[in-house]
Amino acid sequence: MDSLSPERRAEVLIHGDPAALARLRDGRLHDPHGLLGVHAVQLGGVSGMVVRAFHPDAVSCDFVQDEEVRPMDGLGGGFFTAFFPSSTRPFAYRLRFAFADGARFEREDPYRFAPTLGELDLYFISEGTHRELWKVLGANVRVEDGVSGTSFAVWAPSALGVSLVGDFNGWDGRLLPMRALGNTGVWEIFVPGIGAGALYKYEIRAQNGELRLKTDPMAKSIEPSPGTAGLVVHSSHDWRDSGWLAARAKREIAREPVAIYEVHLGSWARVPEEGNRMLSYRELAPRLVEHAKRLNFSHLELMPIAEHGYYPSWGYQVSGYFAPSARYGTPDDFRYFVDLCHQHGIGVIVDWVPAHFPKDDHALRRFDGSALYEHEDPRRGEHPDWGTLIFNLGRREVCNFLTANALYWLKELHVDGLRVDAVASMLYLDFSRKEGQWLPNIYGGRENLEAVAFLKTVNDLVHAEVPGAFTVAEESTAWWGITRPPSEGGLGFDFKWNMGWMHDTLDFFSQEPVHRKYHVDRLTFSMVYEYTERFINSISHDEVVYGKRSMFEKMPGDPWQKLANLRLLLAYQYTRPGKQLLFMGAEIAQYREWNFDSSVDWHLAREPHGHDMEAFVSALGALYAKTPALWRSDPDPAGFEWLDCNDRDNTVISYLRKDGQEHVLVILNFTPIPRPGYRIGVPRAGAYELVFSSDDAEFGGSGYTPRAVIPSEPVAYHGRPQSVCVALPPLGALILSPLASWAEPA
Repeated sequence: MDSLSPERRAEVLIHGDPAALARLRDGRLHDPHGLLGVHAVQLGGVSGMVVRAFHPDAVSCDFVQDEEVRPMDGLGGGFFTAFFPSSTRPFAYRLRFAFADGARFEREDPYRFAPTLGELDLYFISEGTHRELWKVLGANVRVEDGVSGTSFAVWAPSALGVSLVGDFNGWDGRLLPMRALGNTGVWEIFVPGIGAGALYKYEIRAQNGELRLKTDPMAKSIEPSPGTAGLVVHSSHDWRDSGWLAARAKREIAREPVAIYEVHLGSWARVPEEGNRMLSYRELAPRLVEHAKRLNFSHLELMPIAEHGYYPSWGYQVSGYFAPSARYGTPDDFRYFVDLCHQHGIGVIVDWVPAHFPKDDHALRRFDGSALYEHEDPRRGEHPDWGTLIFNLGRREVCNFLTANALYWLKELHVDGLRVDAVASMLYLDFSRKEGQWLPNIYGGRENLEAVAFLKTVNDLVHAEVPGAFTVAEESTAWWGITRPPSEGGLGFDFKWNMGWMHDTLDFFSQEPVHRKYHVDRLTFSMVYEYTERFINSISHDEVVYGKRSMFEKMPGDPWQKLANLRLLLAYQYTRPGKQLLFMGAEIAQYREWNFDSSVDWHLAREPHGHDMEAFVSALGALYAKTPALWRSDPDPAGFEWLDCNDRDNTVISYLRKDGQEHVLVILNFTPIPRPGYRIGVPRAGAYELVFSSDDAEFGGSGYTPRAVIPSEPVAYHGRPQSVCVALPPLGALILSPLASWAEPA
């Protein structure tokens, strides 16, 4: 500028660089704040301030400060300027634009405000380690320089320009261009006067000149489908779960009773009288809490509720990672749901999907015109089974987006656990791919080293940042160390779904009882690997959809036998090592497969069929919760001991669950034949009390119940000097507990 004539230099200082004016009109200016707003200048030794404004449709603009109104000079093309001699610092003012039709529009000038992200924020974003990314990116209601408004910030490093558009500016990308903050790829603007309820998106000009209209990846709420705009929100929820959080932080979840009720919120209950309407978070909360408590579940697991445009994806194709689905209400409605659960002693787990995202063009796909969140090469970037895109976990900013998202659900929404979906698809580069359709890692192997590092990082962060929170892996392979800490070479999850146990068990139960003696190894094999990981015995939604039939219909035999088999299956599940998970509908032995578009058949709960099954699940859950032998030693091989797993002819297995010196005895008869006088070896002399029978008449069973107290006899059996003689009910499970003191009746 020193080479310019004094006149030309004064014109540039006051009016602005013509090249910058042109780039601003074209939506290609990286720093509109450097041109617009208020700036200190010095002309001919005179110091002053220049204010520049832009509105492409305005015919005039007034500078408004307190009671002063001053017309600004028009430069043409919607640009206006005013010079103030002797002013030495930025000052507050408003702009009043006038239009050809006589309309006027007045606002605080967004371009007079400093960036809302500090240098430390930008450093951590560039490093990929900003743990609370949601506080600086996305839309955040705040007060700047005494003015209320909303700050907007988005990561779009390849963009030529980014503008904020919304219902507050007619979705006009010319009006609120954003500034790029250094070389971080972050674009930012603070807009006074915008508050909760405003709809917004980002208009992004890609390197090829294409304009892309994008939903904010960090949007904390997204308008109800089919809309896709972000929604500015500001929480006013008053949390009342401090007692729960404090107690949670002291628990060791691996040694606690964990019985999980898996729920798809949209189809748990609907209102047929109102067009099959789904219930809201606030409507669901008290009903689900009551149901979970009555059936003695410790946790609710919600299938993904992060916003998803395609409802039949069940939530597994996420388009709004920070936004609880608006189908059921607002983010504060979701907070109310979690809070109420906690106040009644129920934990909340949400399914989390960092493996892939949909190709919806309004969302993450080619966000700034480049393959920003995904891989460019389809051999790494596209999922062949699901038609989705795979996160580029080799990019630190992408990892930061996901790790911050995990912490957001746990910290801001008070969720207790994350069940991470499709972990196997993340771990293997050749997952579901044929030869030539995948790229090996730097060592030539099939392991996705970037995903391994990411999963270790997110698990470490969860445990360090949110005391008592836990993570669960849905992982179906033999990958070593899923639940080992990263310090020992593992991935750091707290639990892994026991998919092998589930498949083997359901295969066994599908057999006609007469043939089961040939398949007992299906039940016993899981104990070979039981203590290699910490498991959740999962009977999930995946097993009751797409023609797999409901849990009731999976069972062989007539209706009575089907129910008896289902009770026996659940008794086996709850009494073996590991935590428990059951998908909705099984507790009333629903006939139909799960249908995401209709309610659970709750009318069955009013009929003997469903009522008896609910009574069984409730009683089994209560016994489980109050019996430490069934859960406290889950991580320890000493907590389980076979009594007999070789009685194939009778198809009976028996085992002990132990907690130190305490134990219970479990006996399972997998045939419809009652077995009176069945002898079982026991650890010590005394008497055993029958504490549970799945064949109790209260549960719809035959009522073939052994004596309430069964004394041991000095008859050696199963390698033990003492044994008991028990009457086994058909297709029944018995649980016996030693009496602390017992004397033979006179």
